[in-house]
Amino acid sequence: MAVVKELHINGSRRVVNADAERSLLSVLRDDLDLTGSKYGCGEGRCGACTVLLDGRAVRSCSTPVSTAADTEIVTIEGLAKGDKLHPLQEAFLKHDALQCGYCTCGMIMSAVALLSRDPDPNREDILRGMNGNICRCGAYPRIVAAIQEAAQMMKGGRK
Repeated sequence: MAVVKELHINGSRRVVNADAERSLLSVLRDDLDLTGSKYGCGEGRCGACTVLLDGRAVRSCSTPVSTAADTEIVTIEGLAKGDKLHPLQEAFLKHDALQCGYCTCGMIMSAVALLSRDPDPNREDILRGMNGNICRCGAYPRIVAAIQEAAQMMKGGRK
């Protein structure tokens, strides 16, 4: 049985001893106590478990940990720089772009990937880019507004 011994997460090396076929989500949550990514559907369809692998949004519930072994993994816990929140985290708070909060971490991580690909998305680009991230509380208009504002903040302008 193949085993993953180390992962590069949020800028540091973390020692693990994980069966290579385990889901990245289970290793993050159960072995490394990084619980921001949530288990939603278990099939990679709801987006609650989204993390970044080399800057690309992936569903960690359906990604074998072996796939992540030689990548830079970023979780929601790695976005803030010390006490300074990432612009998307700030904008989500400002716009109340959450209710229960279960999907929020996955939404933010997907939005980080979106804004890295397209720093100036229009509403349709955001809707297309966030397709597959489900918010059961229906905070979509506030999520879109938060992403639009974060895009402006990241370009140096404040709304």
